[in-house]
Amino acid sequence: MTTVDAALRVASTVLADAGVPSPEVDAELLVGHVTGLDRGVVRARAVTSAALTADEQEALVAAVARRASREPLQHITGRASFRRLELFVGPGVFVPRPETEGVAQLAVDALRAVPEASPVAVDLGTGSGALALSLASEVPTASVVAVELSPEAAVWTRRNIAAVGVDNVRLVEGDLADALPELDGLVSVVVSNPPYVPTGMVPRDPEVRLHDPALALYGGEDGLDLVRALSLTAKRLLRPGGALVIEHGERQGGAIRDLLTADGWRSPATHPDLAGRDRATTAVR
Repeated sequence: MTTVDAALRVASTVLADAGVPSPEVDAELLVGHVTGLDRGVVRARAVTSAALTADEQEALVAAVARRASREPLQHITGRASFRRLELFVGPGVFVPRPETEGVAQLAVDALRAVPEASPVAVDLGTGSGALALSLASEVPTASVVAVELSPEAAVWTRRNIAAVGVDNVRLVEGDLADALPELDGLVSVVVSNPPYVPTGMVPRDPEVRLHDPALALYGGEDGLDLVRALSLTAKRLLRPGGALVIEHGERQGGAIRDLLTADGWRSPATHPDLAGRDRATTAVR
């Protein structure tokens, strides 16, 4: 018989030896995944040395082995937490990151500040739908359009829209460069987490390098090809005074501010994430 506390110790050691950045947390989440329990209950059962069933033990060994191979935790559990949401994720879609939650907050704040009763917001390159669904669920008076080019990612977007159950968001499959001409001049907020990794800069973490789709990662030689397209599309979509929110890499803020200024945007400003790294740039149409 294996107890929860013993299983956590073994799993944490295996994951730490494999270089997983947060082995104790991941061990708790994997035990929760195989037992169907949330993390707090897992901790409580560890204190009381509650037993795992044989099936749970077998499932945990397999799950820990997958995580030790640096498969993303979210691919193993099939879920990713994002703000108030639990999203379905897996192969073919970019796993939303905690730092993007702050980007969502900038967009939510901008959308809440719009004086219209039913403002329109657009998420360009939505992936799992994390940003679009945050806007739709947190600003229920808004109408949100999520745009996604990848058919593989769009499968997850549709699944998450259905799971969250909001009726004020819709998915449009297509390229952000020529998206939504019918909304030209009618949108109040455009938000995007575009591909921004320079082509020659291979991500260090195996979870990203081996498992996130290349289409969601790489943005050309300097990482800004999609940002250039995004700037033009957003300028076309937004009404005067509308807000643009772009996520980017920590060293790209200055270049993006220059790009937006050259395109005629007003008040470009770069904002840090909770770790103090530049993470998003905003501008006004």
